[in-house]
Amino acid sequence: MDILRQLEAEQAAKIEAKRKLPEFQPGDTVRVQVRVTEGTRTRVQAYEG
Repeated sequence: MDILRQLEAEQAAKIEAKRKLPEFQPGDTVRVQVRVTEGTRTRVQAYEG
């Protein structure tokens, strides 16, 4: 399991270098927007929870 924590830390550091990650905790509501490509069309699908 230590490998998973190491990978997670590396990925978080890579993302932090590009932009600041917001702080959130259990119980918070977050919205994730995913770019979906269907054929030649591209749309944004939002998930909230």
